[in-house]
Amino acid sequence: MSKIEIVSIFLTIFFPKWLYPQGCSQCKLLVEQGSELSERSFGTNINIGILFLMIIPYLIIIVIFREQIKNFLLLKFGRSKH
Repeated sequence: MSKIEIVSIFLTIFFPKWLYPQGCSQCKLLVEQGSELSERSFGTNINIGILFLMIIPYLIIIVIFREQIKNFLLLKFGRSKH
């Protein structure tokens, strides 16, 4: 193992939990506001926030690789030569 791997493993295991990130700001805001909301609306708000944060990277990837995706789909499902 290299020195960097050993140091990374050591820091991951022995760092205090309070140094780790504590979640995204949108989820934290919804949790703080959730105390006055009903249980059902609180869960829905958290799920919508997570979906919103999850979709953005996929949209960026689709925009960056749109030509490759288009070519792949055309090869796979498009013009068949029968």
